[in-house]
Amino acid sequence: MGTLINNKQNTLSERVFHRIKEDIIFGVIAQGQKIVEDDLAKSYKISRGPLREALHKLESINLVDRRPHSGSRVVTLDYKMMREVYQVREAMEGFATRLASLTMSQAEIDNLYRLLEKHEDSIKESNSMVYFQKEGDLDFHYYIFSKCQNQWLIDYLNNKLYQILRMCRHRTSQIPFRVESALQDHRNIVDAINNRDPEFAEILMRRHVQGAWQTIEQMLNKQNSCANGEK
Repeated sequence: MGTLINNKQNTLSERVFHRIKEDIIFGVIAQGQKIVEDDLAKSYKISRGPLREALHKLESINLVDRRPHSGSRVVTLDYKMMREVYQVREAMEGFATRLASLTMSQAEIDNLYRLLEKHEDSIKESNSMVYFQKEGDLDFHYYIFSKCQNQWLIDYLNNKLYQILRMCRHRTSQIPFRVESALQDHRNIVDAINNRDPEFAEILMRRHVQGAWQTIEQMLNKQNSCANGEK
């Protein structure tokens, strides 16, 4: 009986973990919002035990920030944090792409081309206004780094950076001028992987991440200017 109860609690915890995770990424739960367990338990209709397990998982992937004497809050994507995340992302995803160009099978590369075709269709359906990818193997970046065959690198990207990056990318996915250029960058990266050119594949991925950061930086600077009353 105890095992059945524990399994049920784990299932509830996992389910609410995914719901809160997506709500944070898509802004349903605001950045910087204080975590009040009683309120969340009522909102997600779950007891505090499974909720606390879910919150611990959210802390482990950096979406919830717990600090001594001040409780827990949803992470805030400020300028400093996003700059540092993208610096690490550039180095690690660049190297993962280098490795993937050597380790991916032809079938995996063919699947990557097909994935980009699906992305292009999705963009057309949104009138070229949105390029936000689903999680896991439906995500271009995840697909590549998950195939690099370096488990240390995969684990760090997946468990420490990936969900934070999804938050960042959600903020830029609806910037019109970024959509087509991002898709073209992806095509060029896959071509380099397909040509088994690890150095060029890494360079292209690093440039792509640099471009994404420049877009975010411009957006943040514009927001700061508006907040300060500048035209």
